[in-house]
Amino acid sequence: MQPGAYLACMKNHKIVTCMAMSALAMSLLLVGCDRKVSSEKTSTVSSDGTVKTKDKTVTQSSDGTVTKTEDTKKTFPPPNP
Repeated sequence: MQPGAYLACMKNHKIVTCMAMSALAMSLLLVGCDRKVSSEKTSTVSSDGTVKTKDKTVTQSSDGTVTKTEDTKKTFPPPNP
């Protein structure tokens, strides 16, 4: 390969690499991240020892869509021997 052709090839390679990195960076900027608007966690204990935990989360995505998530979890006490 001649030195002039090698330099031209490397120049094209640098341009293609730079364009690919720019496209990746632009896609990350456009997608964005979800933003947590509010979060609430409550726990209640019943008379038999069962713990009920409720998590409520409201998030807003970069396009303005609001998502409400509610998770409920029950934890039972271990049986007595």
